[in-house]
This record gives sequence, C-alpha cells and structure tokens, in this order.
Amino acid sequence: MAYKVEKVNPYNSDQPKKEQVQRMFDSIAANYDKLNGTLSLGIDSYWRRDALKELRKYPHKQLLDIATGTGDFAILAEKILHPEKIMAVDISEGMMQVGKEKVKAKGMEQIISFEMQDCANLTFADNCFDAATIAFGVRNFENIDKSFREVLRVLKPGGLFLFIELTTPQEAPIKQLYATYTQYVMPVLSGFFATEQRAYNYLPKSIAAFPQGREMMLILKKNGFTNIRLRRYTLGITTLYLAEKPFN
Repeated sequence: MAYKVEKVNPYNSDQPKKEQVQRMFDSIAANYDKLNGTLSLGIDSYWRRDALKELRKYPHKQLLDIATGTGDFAILAEKILHPEKIMAVDISEGMMQVGKEKVKAKGMEQIISFEMQDCANLTFADNCFDAATIAFGVRNFENIDKSFREVLRVLKPGGLFLFIELTTPQEAPIKQLYATYTQYVMPVLSGFFATEQRAYNYLPKSIAAFPQGREMMLILKKNGFTNIRLRRYTLGITTLYLAEKPFN
C-alpha cells in the first residue's frame, strides 16, 4: 500500500523519491542546522531531549539512528543515554559529513559511527540493536512499510522503536495559525538560508500528507510492532511514536 506522503517529492521529476531526497539534503547540508533551529523557533531541541528520555526505561547499549542527517539526535542520545555504540545511518553523504565533523569535534568518534544506508534495505544482521530512533525523517521515506519492517528485523526482541515527526495540529486556533506559518512564513525564513528553496516548499506538503495519530499507530501494528503509543508536543505540532518488537 502506498501512502500519500510517499508521493510527495522535493522535485517534479521522474526520479524515485529516495534519489530526490538525497539530492535535496546534499544541497542544503551546509545550512541545515542553522535553518532547522530557525524554522522550529528552537523548540525542536526540547522535543528531541524529552523523546530520548523514554529510552532510559529500555536497554540502550546498541542504538541505531536512522535518517541521522547531521547527527544531532545521535549526539544528544550519547549525552543523555551514554550507550556503548550508536550507528548513525542516512542516504545523504553531505549531511553525514557535517555530522562526522561535529562528532569529531566533540570527541565521540568511538561511540558514534556513520554509514550510508537505505532504511528500506539495511545491511545489518537480524536482532542486533536494542533500540532504533528517527527524528523528523519518516516523512522522507520512499517506502514506509518496507522501512518499518527493516527496523523490526534489526531490533532485538523487546527493543524499542522511537521516532518523532512533524504533524498537523487538529484544534483551532493552533490549526489555522500553523497552516499560515508553514505555508507563508516558513518559505520566507528558509529563503534567508537555503541554497535550494524547493527543499522547504516540500516541507509543509510532506507534513500535510503524512499519516498521523491513530493512522500511524495502525501502520506500526500492521508491520509487526506491539505496545504502540504516542505523545503530542506543542499542541500537536510534533508527535512522538513509541513501539516495541514482540518477543515472539
């Protein structure tokens, strides 16, 4: 089954979504961190930190950070959770290069490793990670079902899948205010930083098309996860999803 968000692409071309997303993030890698904080008004730091605290309740020696981008979620996980190893993967070499430089500057090279990987076709063995995390990356997946099944495969039984994603508020007046911000203010702000303006025209479209709430919980269930729950942040602007790999 194809979801609407899988058909929302950064560019109007015949390229597969994966290739378009890779191209998009390579083009904005140098400015991504500064722009990301600006567009979220700095609130994304709180969302990430609060989400990762959930992992304290679970085994977390071996972590997999998917769609790691410039490595911010992986770096924060090292600070909060102190795991033995974090494997950070992405399809954008440009984004990961920025991440590698940050990790080196912080002296975390022995803990955080980067590798180019397609989340729909991971090369890792079955049952090898205690937990898998994604921060604002699921919207960019070309095939959500296949990617979720891969996450399930590489998690150890009982392992936690944790991801946060931008979502559309459903209650007035925040719903109307958010629509105005994403459609009009966000593209203007991004224009001050981005070398690839279309990347941030893609952002609100992908948020609007993303399966949310109960629909996403049913997708996780369909792909084999159990004990699925969610938490909404900032009146529904962002949602945290948590799901576990069953023991049998």
